[in-house]
Amino acid sequence: MTTKKPNRKEQILGTLAAMLETSPGQRITTARLAAEMGVSEAALYRHFPSKARMFEGLIEFTEDAVLSRINQVLEVEKDTLVRCEMILRVVLTFVERNPGITRVLTGDALMGEHDRLRARVLGIFEKIEANLKQAIRERRLRENVQTRIDEGVLANLLMAYADGKIAQFVRSEFKRAPTEHFDEQWQTMAQQLLS
Repeated sequence: MTTKKPNRKEQILGTLAAMLETSPGQRITTARLAAEMGVSEAALYRHFPSKARMFEGLIEFTEDAVLSRINQVLEVEKDTLVRCEMILRVVLTFVERNPGITRVLTGDALMGEHDRLRARVLGIFEKIEANLKQAIRERRLRENVQTRIDEGVLANLLMAYADGKIAQFVRSEFKRAPTEHFDEQWQTMAQQLLS
């Protein structure tokens, strides 16, 4: 019987995410990361050519996890209010379960890093907002219901809510869960904005 050898790339990314969670406000160097893993910096660079590529790995993981789940919601669910609620819930639950990666998403961990990393994160949020906008637009087409607010403005408002919950989570050093009060807040948003 053979045992599966742990994937070193995944171990590096997992350790980086854990360090981002337990060291809020601190810059993570490759030397600290290597020491945490008990390997040399050269061992890290055998799997990732730079620290920026490590952050990119966390961003790719986020994009794949969040957007694939949102696509599942859009395929299965046809009710617009439920779609919007589920999209927000996917985002907020993901960040709640991945606090270290959340520091990357807010840009907190990317200070002094390559601009392309911030652009990749921005792209994730733009795709989420585009999915919200499409879900709201389809309501008008499918259900012949016109919202009082432009679909793009409404999608942006829902993303601003999610951004605020995510930032609050990071500022509280991961003590204030992004899903806290979500059910009650969603009911209010759905009644006021999407009716």
